[in-house]
Amino acid sequence: MAYFLNNHFKNNEFELAAKDEFFVDKTGLIEKINSLIGIKDRFVCITRPRRFGKTVNTLMLAAYYSKNADFK
Repeated sequence: MAYFLNNHFKNNEFELAAKDEFFVDKTGLIEKINSLIGIKDRFVCITRPRRFGKTVNTLMLAAYYSKNADFK
């Protein structure tokens, strides 16, 4: 099963994950992804073991790029 950034994830899913008791801030990933926009090697494959936050990171990126989430 693969998750793509352009899937129709709900932004509130990331908001809920960010409010959990244990949450690792991976916002540094946004800077890395931003550096890949508009270049030839713009595709990213994230392979990590189970339970290492692949879905949460994807939801974070989707919330960031959709600009619909309200994080103040």
